[in-house]
Amino acid sequence: MAAGGFCKLPNGSVVVALNLPSPAADGPAGVRVLVHAQNRARALTRLRNLGLRSVYLRGNAAPPTPDEITAVLHHPDGLIWRTAPGSGVGGPELATELWHPIRALLRRPAAPA
Repeated sequence: MAAGGFCKLPNGSVVVALNLPSPAADGPAGVRVLVHAQNRARALTRLRNLGLRSVYLRGNAAPPTPDEITAVLHHPDGLIWRTAPGSGVGGPELATELWHPIRALLRRPAAPA
């Protein structure tokens, strides 16, 4: 089960944050994914439609921080990720890691010719 949480915004929409194992075989050990949507169900549906089928949000143990909310609200897709804190990857430079669009995480490597 993934750790995560949500925050309801004044306009009624929500930001959902989830710590997930990386879907990419050669990717980092864990990722923190942020989704902006009209409600929690739509946020999870957006992730499931991208191929992350077993994504569930139970509880509110790890809600998004104000900085994370700002980051996802300013991204045109409203769906971003970066290496999860405490995953053992990144170390001190993790604090300066930028957010990535979700397509960078789900991108499949090109087949050799």
